[in-house]
Amino acid sequence: MPEITTPALWLIVTAVLAYGLGSVSFGLLMARVFGLGDLRKIGSGNIGATNVLRTGNKLAALLTLVGDAGKAGAAVLIARAALGPDAGQLAGFAAFAGHAYPVWLGFRGGKGVATFLGAVLALAWPLGLAACASWLACAALSRISSVGALGAAVLVPIWAIWLAPEAIAVCVAFGLLIWWFHRTNIARILRGEEPRIGRKAA
Repeated sequence: MPEITTPALWLIVTAVLAYGLGSVSFGLLMARVFGLGDLRKIGSGNIGATNVLRTGNKLAALLTLVGDAGKAGAAVLIARAALGPDAGQLAGFAAFAGHAYPVWLGFRGGKGVATFLGAVLALAWPLGLAACASWLACAALSRISSVGALGAAVLVPIWAIWLAPEAIAVCVAFGLLIWWFHRTNIARILRGEEPRIGRKAA
């Protein structure tokens, strides 16, 4: 991880602001804009892009993906430019936490895959590209979005050894949390019940 050079007060401010940005739910916003209903009552009940895709609206799903990734990327880039690499990493993780545990949704948010990818892309773009490629490869082979997420969560800390050694610790933290958030998906995968990519919710 990078050397901590930013004063503690500014790190606290960074964490709070990045958490607030991360807690903005683009899935719920897009569902409202496109008239898709309450995502929490559709499909898996998740507020992320995969569940938006289950409504059948690909544009809304794409915009959700871009928004959820972009908010973490923006948090990293702004904090790093203003304060330094240590604040950038903290901002990325805080945005991820805000997405997963948004205060105004009763701390019940999304599983953070797009937010994770956006943060990693901003932290180190070669690592981010490797992360996206890992997700795409695992998802394409399995046709299951959660398998892509789980595969990327395992591979990104390994890629970081060569591509961004200073980000290994935060990537491990991201990966562990993504596996934790996907524990019900893992159970369904083992039972052969996990939905395939593109299957529309009933």
